[in-house]
Amino acid sequence: MGTMVEPAELAKRATCLRNAPTPFEKIIWKHLSRSQLGGYKFRRQQVIGNFIVDFFCPSKGLVIEIDGDTHNDARDRSRDSYLQNQGFAVLHFTNRDVGANVHGVLEMILSRLQSLPDRWPGLAPTPTPPLKGRGFI
Repeated sequence: MGTMVEPAELAKRATCLRNAPTPFEKIIWKHLSRSQLGGYKFRRQQVIGNFIVDFFCPSKGLVIEIDGDTHNDARDRSRDSYLQNQGFAVLHFTNRDVGANVHGVLEMILSRLQSLPDRWPGLAPTPTPPLKGRGFI
């Protein structure tokens, strides 16, 4: 897993990354924030173990990485292996993917979300009961 980093240091780094997103992270976040993509909630720059991931959907356990020029394939494989061993699914997209075809990227994300099981079965919101019998006709 690499060198251990103190949790407080990871949290501080995640905050810095959240406050200075790349242009391509901004594009994706514009579509993922406020549960806009299929109603799924996402977090940005989420700490998981000894890693910070770009985007994370907790209800499905999906990690999304937007890979720029600074990504290291060996380090990415190590992180992905760790995340998958923890039960998380990982999708990678390049800056070029996001810049050239953001709608295709979003379709792939939504498709993967829909194919994954819920991490906490039974915690979906309950439907609103019928109004009849509560003073309404």
